[in-house]
Amino acid sequence: MRLSLLPLCLSLSLFFFSLLPLSGLARPFVLVLTQEDLKDASSSSSSDEDPISSDSSSSDWDDFDSSETKPDDELDPGSWRPIFEPGDSDSKPKTESELLYYSGVSKMVSAASSGEPRLMEEAAAEIEAATGGGNAHAQSALGFLYHMGMARERSKGKGFLYHWFAADGGNAQSKMALAYTYLRQDMHEKAVKLYAELAEIAVNSFLISKDSPVIEPVRIHNGAEENKEALRKSRGEDDEDFQILEYQAQKGNAGAMYKIGLFYYFGLRGLRRDHPKALSWFLRAVEKGEPRSMELLGEIYARGAGVERNYTKALEWLTLASKQQLYSAYNGMGYLYVKGYGVEKKNYTKAKEYFEKAADNEEPGGHYNLGVLYLKGIGVKRDVKLACKYFIFAANAGQPKAFYQLAKMFHTGVGLKKSLVMVGECVFSKATALYKLVAERGPWSSLSRWALESYLKGDAGKAFLLYSRMAELGYEVAQSNAAWILDKYGGRSMCIGESGFCSDVERHQRAHSLWWQASEQGNEHAALLIGDAYYYGRGTERDYRRAAEAYMHAKSQSNAQAMFNLGYMHEHGQGLPYDLHLAKRYYDQALEIDPAAKLPVTLALTSLWIRKNYADTFLVELIDSLPQIYPKVDAWVENVLLEEGNATILTLFVCLLTVLYLRERQRRNAFAAAGEVALPQQPGDRVAPLAN
Repeated sequence: MRLSLLPLCLSLSLFFFSLLPLSGLARPFVLVLTQEDLKDASSSSSSDEDPISSDSSSSDWDDFDSSETKPDDELDPGSWRPIFEPGDSDSKPKTESELLYYSGVSKMVSAASSGEPRLMEEAAAEIEAATGGGNAHAQSALGFLYHMGMARERSKGKGFLYHWFAADGGNAQSKMALAYTYLRQDMHEKAVKLYAELAEIAVNSFLISKDSPVIEPVRIHNGAEENKEALRKSRGEDDEDFQILEYQAQKGNAGAMYKIGLFYYFGLRGLRRDHPKALSWFLRAVEKGEPRSMELLGEIYARGAGVERNYTKALEWLTLASKQQLYSAYNGMGYLYVKGYGVEKKNYTKAKEYFEKAADNEEPGGHYNLGVLYLKGIGVKRDVKLACKYFIFAANAGQPKAFYQLAKMFHTGVGLKKSLVMVGECVFSKATALYKLVAERGPWSSLSRWALESYLKGDAGKAFLLYSRMAELGYEVAQSNAAWILDKYGGRSMCIGESGFCSDVERHQRAHSLWWQASEQGNEHAALLIGDAYYYGRGTERDYRRAAEAYMHAKSQSNAQAMFNLGYMHEHGQGLPYDLHLAKRYYDQALEIDPAAKLPVTLALTSLWIRKNYADTFLVELIDSLPQIYPKVDAWVENVLLEEGNATILTLFVCLLTVLYLRERQRRNAFAAAGEVALPQQPGDRVAPLAN
């Protein structure tokens, strides 16, 4: 999905980047606001114009209305966590329909792993039986099966219907699926309501002073090749780098202790979250004076993560960290004073001072928290313009909570003049995109970790199932990962269709659909593959016009291969007008973007020169015949020369010729040397006797 530039004047420019660490495939979009677009504080004081009251009560504190941390099972009901993390899940099936639902999901996962269509049919039957009792989570899983066409006919209509009922019953993942469906159809008014609710759930798990916990979404491929470096770093305790780090920590390296604690606390680098282990490593690190561990100990005690909640201890640790010039700790201290936790009483003035200290030292959380103070008028005179300024600074630094607040401003019109709010769909689209960025950090993102773990264990079928579930929820990384697995491992018995294994046509269609969705969200490699599919007729009918559209999409993201392909299509009039000038322009652009394209571009420009100067000659006919000749030559090399027996004979023959050539050259060199050095013996010359 490409987001257009909001046509407003350049006064405050905000670059919104995806919060996920992608390898340059997801593109930023730009939002521009002017001071004139924002309401003055005085103009937004009346409750009829502004849905947010200017009451300075701390109950209006949006960041943490309640410090009680809800478990993921409660935030994401019906999650598959009991299957993948049975020891960490507090959720246990209580009713017969829940037992049937989890039994069906367990069989579905096993069927995908082992490639057993009959087991998948049993799973689908159990899940469908569970829906009879109105189980929303079973309805969500059945919607997924219809959407994918696994053990059920592929039907987007039935999939949507089951997701609608499941969302109505409280299933968060179905809400994500519906929101993404509405987004693809440009139904932003419906999408924004769902994404707003989901983003709020995600924000509930964010921390006080640091960025929110995030499960790293790893792209398992880099173009057409496996992303070996990223996968190596995701092997958890089996990773050699982690083992070296652990060894250093055992030897007393405080920095290594902190990093290991961090990995366990957030569940990074392929490790499962383990708060007791994290606490142990942080405590060992602070004994060595490591300040970052002090701050996270403050977070742990404030949230009661693996320990009994203790706000007094939280304040003590945060204070110690701030004295070590760890400025983000001031955010946690300010939060405690706003809420009145671990201190004698609420003190908004002191909270503001702490937030300002953080902001003065370029700490994004400080700017965000000041923005909330001024937006709500907590301890200060309400000033929407100043609040917006702080939010923009925080968002530029990637602060997810700032994205959430700006999304709310666009969604509700808070602080924006009516003339801007009346833009309608344009404003809703911005709010939708911002909410989506935050919502994708919700607890349902655990699917990404389970999928990666499965892939690293060599279980491509299970990984494909989990990535497909995430793809349905709108995760671009999951869409491209699932499509890549299908293309790479499609020959294995992992693609299960309506009845039995997928045919090649079904597999290509499924991969095509996933690549297309990824391309809509800015994945240039996906757009390139979609163009190739239409150009060569892979998994779909050959369509040069649609191929050109896909290449144009990839070209807009500065993809050199797409530019070259567009030049070729202009040169031959395939799907695009026959235009040698445009063809040359695209070839030149491809070379500017990627210097490695020099050889193909040089050959293409040579072809253009021949076509222009020797039109209607045998040279042009020869050039045009090359695409038909090459496959035949390639097939001859593969089927004749590279056939095992022929290849052996050919190799021996080449070796024999090489030996004969080298011996002949040696003989000639010897004769030449003898002719230049040896002198003719004269009659009567006496030869000296050889020494004994």
